[in-house]
Amino acid sequence: MNLSFFDQFSSPTLLGIPLVLISVLFPALLLPSPDNRWVTNRLSTVQLWFVNLITKQLMMPLNKKGHKWALILTSLMMFLLLINLLGLLPYTFTPTTQLSMNLALAFPLWLATLLTGLRNQPSASLGHLLPEGTPTPLIPALILIETTSLLIRPLALGVRLTANLTAGHLLIQLISTATTTLFSTMPVISLLTLLVLFLLTILEVAVAMIQAYVFVLLLSLYLQENI
Repeated sequence: MNLSFFDQFSSPTLLGIPLVLISVLFPALLLPSPDNRWVTNRLSTVQLWFVNLITKQLMMPLNKKGHKWALILTSLMMFLLLINLLGLLPYTFTPTTQLSMNLALAFPLWLATLLTGLRNQPSASLGHLLPEGTPTPLIPALILIETTSLLIRPLALGVRLTANLTAGHLLIQLISTATTTLFSTMPVISLLTLLVLFLLTILEVAVAMIQAYVFVLLLSLYLQENI
């Protein structure tokens, strides 16, 4: 059966039931479970150190009011990071290649940061729509431009994550297909493409980590503007 390159982005099903929920919930099994002891083993120590490092990086630009968001942002960072990395394994499905899921994560959190600013400091939040010292004839145009740029932020968050992961998965599939196709006719070229595939896989691991960090970092910067 001939499969399209984009079939890897369709949600897997079993007896007609989508299994995307299992793909989303599986990373939670890799997180440390609560225990009465501070340190249970070396893996738990590394995980806690990594979570602590991420939390410090995300909370650094925020004041004390923004530290209330530490649990949400750190959990989102770990969630996206694990899903992106697990999606690079063979015969797996990456939920973050779906624009609908990324928008479902981006829009509510962006809206929460916006409503937080409008509730706590409405004048400062609305003041971002009009830069200081703007000439009077340009005020309507600049308000329209700033409002548009504000409203497309969640769309940009979702599209950025989707596009980067989708492009990487397509490149890996294209090069792996070329490697297997050329192996019987041109083995030397096939070995070269295999080397390129190995390097690309390392690059995609880095992209998966960076995109998860960028997604959450931008949300923290949006939060910084509104607190």
